[in-house]
Amino acid sequence: MNEQLIREKICDVCNKMWQLGWVAANDGNVSVKLDKNTFLCTPTGVSKSFITPDKLIKIDQNANIIEAQGDYRPSSEIKMHLRVYQERPDVGAVVHAHPPVATGFALAHVPLDSYSLIENAIVIGSVPITPFGVPSTNEVPEAIAPYLAEHDVLLLEYHGALAVGSDIITAFYRMESLELVAKTTFYARMLLGGKQEEEIPREKLETLFEMRKNYGVTGKHPGYKKYS
Repeated sequence: MNEQLIREKICDVCNKMWQLGWVAANDGNVSVKLDKNTFLCTPTGVSKSFITPDKLIKIDQNANIIEAQGDYRPSSEIKMHLRVYQERPDVGAVVHAHPPVATGFALAHVPLDSYSLIENAIVIGSVPITPFGVPSTNEVPEAIAPYLAEHDVLLLEYHGALAVGSDIITAFYRMESLELVAKTTFYARMLLGGKQEEEIPREKLETLFEMRKNYGVTGKHPGYKKYS
């Protein structure tokens, strides 16, 4: 895929996140790996509704700017993105946003770790909450690093959510699945009077986990770890 098309896809994802209400004002950030030492990322201080291909910034693995228009600079949270790429060579894109319902679970310290939906079993797995790190510091990349080996989607304590994928569309879809899981789980627990919903029987989960291969789902999945 040529770079211009990648830039356009990044902008499309940014615009969709804003339309869906996952980001407000200058919230959130997106990046894509062009090669092992070159990345495109969204600029700081610009609403995702106003992102255009020419505003994206090209950086290296140390966040040094290779190419940028005018005074545009990467978000201070680019450290989090670069840590993902360092830990996960299979990742080609990272999306950080604040989807309201999923972020509500992060604020309430309630992980989305119940295998009660096929989206959890097949697509995103159980979703843990990573320890709080002050944005723009190295605390955030250090907080997420231990979870990256087994998870493609994370809730960030007091902060929002992170989704990674082999490409920008996959990362976006995982963020979309996260918010769907959060909404559905929230509604189910309201109907149950605050009780946790029943999980899919373990023998069925094994079949669902195996379906990932049939569907060509890439990335990591924690599987049964939460049960061990």
